[in-house]
Amino acid sequence: MARKHGALLEEPKVDTDRLVLDQALIEALTDRLAAGADPSPDASTLALRALLAESYDPHQSAMLRALWGRIEARTGAPLVVAGPAARLLAADRFGLSAQAVADPDAALAQAVTGARALIDLATGRPWWGKLLARPELQVIAALPDDRNGVPSALMVAASPTGPTGEDRTFWVTDSGLSDGRIVEALSACGFVARPLASAGGLKLFTLAGYVQVEDGRLSAAPGALKGVIGAAPLF
Repeated sequence: MARKHGALLEEPKVDTDRLVLDQALIEALTDRLAAGADPSPDASTLALRALLAESYDPHQSAMLRALWGRIEARTGAPLVVAGPAARLLAADRFGLSAQAVADPDAALAQAVTGARALIDLATGRPWWGKLLARPELQVIAALPDDRNGVPSALMVAASPTGPTGEDRTFWVTDSGLSDGRIVEALSACGFVARPLASAGGLKLFTLAGYVQVEDGRLSAAPGALKGVIGAAPLF
């Protein structure tokens, strides 16, 4: 029998109990993939929240988020990414299946045809302002999407989301007021706002909760060119 560093090689033993668990995991994953995509982004959000509520271990929750993202990547609409942050976030959440495109405009063009487009906020260009003139496209997710995180990429699609109980809304304005004064004005209208990005004379804010495009309270908000461009769930 061969020796290695003076020790006899031992044939590894198969842990049959662990093998049974591994096979059950593969079978469950195969069945879940065969079931296809959730009927809507909102349904997917609610299902994932229910699963996360049963997980008390942060490491387990992280694994669940990664697995869920890869299931969505396999069963859902194609994913395109624009920008380094979007590529990194997509790889972490959805695996390496995303298609990288050159710029936000290319990503938005694919979103019109049914893809999901994850685009960097820090592009130096207010691409998100274009959504005011393109109501067929809306923000449906923002990564990172934990309650305490600040989004660095927005996901846009032609399938708008509805309220899920824990959401944040994205609102654009061309107001020349300072961020602080805009936040104060929005507060007077009944909203809790936070500045997120600014470029090309436009400013992007998050509003706490799910706010509809037609919400009349926003008519008194600062700016001539302004409006809601979508909402995203929080986890």
